Amino acid sequence: MNKAALLLIIFLCASKISIAQNGGENIYEFLNLGSSARVAAMGGDQIALSNVDADYAFYNPAALTPDLDQQVALNYVSYLADINYGYASYAKNLKNIGTFALAMHYVNYGKFTAADQLGEITGDFKAADYALFISYGRQINSNFSIGITLKPIYSSLEKYSSFGLASDLSVIYDSSDKLFRASLLARNFGYQIKPYYGSHREDLPNELLIGFSTKLQHAPFRFSLTYRHLEEFDMTYQSDLDKKSDDFSSSSKKNNFADKALKHLILGAEFLPTKNFAVRFGYNFQRRKELSIDEKKSTVGFSWGFGFKLSRFRISYASAKYHLASASNHFSVSTRLSDFNFR
Repeated sequence: MNKAALLLIIFLCASKISIAQNGGENIYEFLNLGSSARVAAMGGDQIALSNVDADYAFYNPAALTPDLDQQVALNYVSYLADINYGYASYAKNLKNIGTFALAMHYVNYGKFTAADQLGEITGDFKAADYALFISYGRQINSNFSIGITLKPIYSSLEKYSSFGLASDLSVIYDSSDKLFRASLLARNFGYQIKPYYGSHREDLPNELLIGFSTKLQHAPFRFSLTYRHLEEFDMTYQSDLDKKSDDFSSSSKKNNFADKALKHLILGAEFLPTKNFAVRFGYNFQRRKELSIDEKKSTVGFSWGFGFKLSRFRISYASAKYHLASASNHFSVSTRLSDFNFR
């Protein structure tokens, strides 16, 4: 209990010194591209889910438990504009020490045409990002668990490359009946060791999140909520051109308190008719607010998916609507190596 209280104090101190950030102002933004189909179906970034797979260490290392021993999880995402990415993870429990997970996260941006300053084609180039996730989780007592993840990062964009190191720190509280879970997470705090060019170092996309989930005792439903960016209330993006524009000044007045508060929220729900099948839904307020078109909002910001168990495998799919023109498709498969006889 004392350890958990100390961890909460560290979180509160970190929120005081963290730098206010907006999308597009940081490097290594791919670290926020979660690939789990279950989490994606529930709006993304749900950090307080229970009954998770090994890949959930991406979102919350404190969720690593002995039940995940020898589990393997593979995720693949068909993202926007022919971008694809994935996440492969393996978990191992060490008795009286804790549960570890090792994972690789990659993003492939595809092939690009290279041209000189006159517009003449000179060839082509590729761009990709990689991060190794080394996670550890341990249960302190029947109610509290803690976790940490270290992320060595490598980014290659044409002839430019960069190295960095990020970390996550989290704490989970579970009610005695295990129906309610709350979590606090500090994500992507770190340092760019090697800049893309010169000595121009940039900020990582660090943030503080708090999440809650509850399963109804007498009904097959689980509900979850995440509040992102505790360290920054107003997440309205403002470019240098916007700062000089009267139109932006007038439109920013329309972003009232409720709009600013709701942009932080992600809502998710699971329908669990049996222990081997689930249907999931999610709603991301910021995605809906910033990426939809006023003339035709459609289902931007909504997500859905399902999961089932087939023999020794747990399989999930999700679709998340980012824009009227496209959506991301998430595929996840997990299994336990100890369930197979390799002799």
